[in-house]
Amino acid sequence: MLTTDQVDRAEGVLLGTAAGDALGAGYEFGYPTADQEIAMIGGGPFDWAPGEWTDDTSMALCVADALAAESDALATGSVGALNAVAANFVTWYDTRPPDIGNQTRSVLSHRDSSADAMTRRAAGLSGRTGGNGSLMRTAPVSLAFLHDERGLVDAATSISALTHSDPQAGEACALWSVAIRHAVLHGTYDGLRLALSADPALSHTWSPLLDAAEAGTPADFANNGWVVHALQTAWWAIATTEEDERQLPHALEKCVRAGGDTDTTAAIAGGLLGARWGRSAIPPEWIDVLHGYPGRRAADLISLTHTLTDGAS
Repeated sequence: MLTTDQVDRAEGVLLGTAAGDALGAGYEFGYPTADQEIAMIGGGPFDWAPGEWTDDTSMALCVADALAAESDALATGSVGALNAVAANFVTWYDTRPPDIGNQTRSVLSHRDSSADAMTRRAAGLSGRTGGNGSLMRTAPVSLAFLHDERGLVDAATSISALTHSDPQAGEACALWSVAIRHAVLHGTYDGLRLALSADPALSHTWSPLLDAAEAGTPADFANNGWVVHALQTAWWAIATTEEDERQLPHALEKCVRAGGDTDTTAAIAGGLLGARWGRSAIPPEWIDVLHGYPGRRAADLISLTHTLTDGAS
């Protein structure tokens, strides 16, 4: 059973993802000036409504719905759960969403009917395959595996591979999901570094990248459509913002001000910030306007969170 504080933090995961996503949507591909206000304005290149989330949260909900619905979702390597995620991705793709990453589009446009076929399709793509499109949707995996870190790593990696074959994409999803899980359970950001300390190979790659994020500026990781720079942008915004009860909105504003793929970096950061500070830290005026595919609002995200955590292994 989760404590009251843990429930609040769990509720912050999907809400934080959606809030960051919707906040950044109006500024996507832009670079806000220092005197420009950051708010839930909507608009942007795809003319979002204020508070409307984008593909980041829509795909995260495809994952969450599959994990909530499949009775074997919590079994490590569950084929049924992965097939359900893949099917949900295709259903979402068939709505012709206005915003979808090129790499994800290349995979989903074939409308593969199984996770195995979709994963093989992704592995067969040529060129760069390390976009941020799997990291942006990984947060709900943490909720389904709150008490099974090994299963969480396996699930996050497998779900990433449905569309992103680059090993760094899978590593980023696993690390960020572990960090979210730890934050929900313990109320700290320590999970990210603890995961690296337990795996020397991962630490060799990712510890210097986190160090660079903490010491650098967004200009040092400006290609945040790439999974590595997206994670660094999100971690920079969190690590360089004072850790108090206003950290969540302040860090999300930093993500947006960093520019580039603003909805995605803010969605990534929002999942971890929400896990650390909880639903209660998200401005109520943001929660009130959140909405998006598939016809949901904040209350639906809270309900889905409870379904996931009630069944967590």
